[in-house]
Amino acid sequence: QVQLVESGGGLVEAGGSLRLSCAASGGTFSSYVMGWFRQAPGKEREFVAAISWGGISTRYTDSVKGRFTISRDNAKNTVDLQMNSLKPEDTAVYYCAAGSGLVTTSTRWTKYWGPGTQVTVSS
Repeated sequence: QVQLVESGGGLVEAGGSLRLSCAASGGTFSSYVMGWFRQAPGKEREFVAAISWGGISTRYTDSVKGRFTISRDNAKNTVDLQMNSLKPEDTAVYYCAAGSGLVTTSTRWTKYWGPGTQVTVSS
């Protein structure tokens, strides 16, 4: 059983930055693919970014490329999402996920989820 908890959400103005962190416990963190999804009100959960177990490979949804950076620290059992140049459309609840297999924009590869953290970007 793996437990995930996100932190770092909050309110920020457009163009600003925010750093989300996800802390994992209860499993072998380094063996999991880690990622971030987000869900805006009235919308389906959307893939944002993922990072391989070794931290070598990353993947981002097109809308955040060049603005967001995912990273992981296996020694600390954490995965972060640095969000720069934030836009109002980035407003959503952001969820940390852990899983395995081929990473896609769907949730198919995910196995564990955190409770989410709210990110609000004002215009």
